[in-house]
Amino acid sequence: KRLYSLKVAPKVAASATAERVKLSPETEDLEITKLPNGLVIASLENFSPASRIGVFIKAGSRYETTSNLGTAHLLRLASNLTTKGASSFRITRGIEAVGGSLSVYSTREKMTYSVECLRDYVDTVMEYLLNVTTAPEFRPWEVTDLQPQLKVDKAIAFQNPQVGVLENLHAAAYKNALANPLYCPDYTIGKITSEQLHHFVQNNFTSARMALVGIGVKHSDLKQVAEHFLNIRSGAGISSAKAVYRGGEIREQNGDSLVHAAIVTEGGAVGSAEANAFSVLQHVLGAGPLIKRGSNVTSKLSQGVAKATTQPFDASAFNVNYSDSGLFGFYTISQAPNAGEVIKAALNQIKAVAQGSITDDDVRKAK
Repeated sequence: KRLYSLKVAPKVAASATAERVKLSPETEDLEITKLPNGLVIASLENFSPASRIGVFIKAGSRYETTSNLGTAHLLRLASNLTTKGASSFRITRGIEAVGGSLSVYSTREKMTYSVECLRDYVDTVMEYLLNVTTAPEFRPWEVTDLQPQLKVDKAIAFQNPQVGVLENLHAAAYKNALANPLYCPDYTIGKITSEQLHHFVQNNFTSARMALVGIGVKHSDLKQVAEHFLNIRSGAGISSAKAVYRGGEIREQNGDSLVHAAIVTEGGAVGSAEANAFSVLQHVLGAGPLIKRGSNVTSKLSQGVAKATTQPFDASAFNVNYSDSGLFGFYTISQAPNAGEVIKAALNQIKAVAQGSITDDDVRKAK
């Protein structure tokens, strides 16, 4: 026989004054420091077991010229090339050995180098992050071997039709700067040299154009890391021409059954009152997450387009802000035979809202 016993814990009356048990320390306040050389340091200590640290640099594609288009794209792929302090092999295996990750991505205005790891290994991964951002060598043979990857990276990205639409949208909207593509033009693949990479880094990777940001790390530790950035070039670096909005139209025929279309006008620059207003208007028109297999009936754009067609479609407001300009409008996806009526209906809905067909309740919900 097996004998089972059950011991019931005695009931303990909860005290109204009992303190809550804190399983983890409270998140500290955001700390920001600006060094004399212009480098900005920001940290948020949340006592997470994982730390994330990023170097943000004003070095996007808008800072390219007609003679070095695609440099930022190649630089984005060159994060694991040999540096003055570590080989390509050491960077890759060193980060993998501690379960960390290094990622690089860029927009038209900024390039971001980001590492993530357990907080006990911050010093280890930061060594590689510093090497990648402050001491690249760009050996000619490594740069040459890397360039075919531009085609692969571009082909993978352009499998998403929205990437091509947004690239063409900026090319049509702007005359310079923001018109530069995020992806290397086909005619420059294989022609970008290590000297061009060095020149781009020298002119853009300067202290006043950088910010070192950490989450799950002490501010004092991050300031110690920042000391290694003191040997980089100081100053504001190269200046970019102000983006000039001109408007225009680009149509690309590809024979697909679906039509992707974006119609925009100039929006607001980052930090401006217009940018805030356009952000609210974007959510008034419809920019929130969609419910799977839902009709998105709360979106004003969807409501307007649904009255014009019974065929499947998608319509959402589009809003992007840059340091000196912005774009605002709408993006639609529809079947080719119905593209005209969908675009026209979305445009009419924008006009109706511009003429005052929104309520205070709509604005409150959008905020």
